[in-house]
Amino acid sequence: MSEFDKLFKRLELLLDRVEKILPARAEFVTEQGYQAYRWTARGLEGIAVVDEVDKADLLHLERQKNLLFRNTAQFLRDQPANNALLWGARGTGKSSLIKAQLTEFRERELCIVEVPKAATSELFDIIRLLAEDGRRFIVYLDDLSFEANDDSYKALKACLEGSLQPQPDNVIIYATSNRRHLMPESMQDNLDSTVVDGQLHPSDAIEEKISLSDRFGLWLSFHPFTQDQYLAVVEQSLAARGLELDEEARLESIRFATSRGSRSGRIAVQFAAYWESLL
Repeated sequence: MSEFDKLFKRLELLLDRVEKILPARAEFVTEQGYQAYRWTARGLEGIAVVDEVDKADLLHLERQKNLLFRNTAQFLRDQPANNALLWGARGTGKSSLIKAQLTEFRERELCIVEVPKAATSELFDIIRLLAEDGRRFIVYLDDLSFEANDDSYKALKACLEGSLQPQPDNVIIYATSNRRHLMPESMQDNLDSTVVDGQLHPSDAIEEKISLSDRFGLWLSFHPFTQDQYLAVVEQSLAARGLELDEEARLESIRFATSRGSRSGRIAVQFAAYWESLL
């Protein structure tokens, strides 16, 4: 055996040892019994018990509900539909509205895959694998945002538009964020902008940040509730627990929201649980 052959033999043995140490690549599993999945380090995992949301329980979101449900219906009918960005104040129903899509369209075999921000760089692989399944999928990116030194947003940007690999017809992306442009905006970005012939030219940093959110064809904004809207959700949440919004509960719910510095559906539901625990 020549020295060259001996070298290759040693390399083969070394590779065999490395393969035993490294974890095997996770297989993509699409059990037909599931309609909700989450993407993990091990691959796709089915979710047996889903947090179901009835659209009727989402108060004061009529415009957002109408637009997103119409978009999803068009997607399921193989008609033009847009990737959607739901942005705005925390706790105002962004995630709940996406969950309600699964409840509303369950009978039409809609599936949702929850992808954590840490796996954003794997979106190409995830979408490519979903394209091999005959069902229709919403890729759900919750509470999405990127820091200034985080380059993982580029994978999402390319998946939305700009890649040679097109987005398959059976996949659509819905994302929620507290940031309109998904990335932090600084005063320096504005200072770097220039004025030429009386026209404002945004800085390259601003253009880069806006270009990500611009690739979502549908924008839905969510704003803090007024006090009356907040109290309506409190009343609904208490009624679901068999309780009434009497004057004492009303005053305490206002104090509860004030102590948290926010009036939202999330705070209303939390108050209902708190109030029931006192009774």
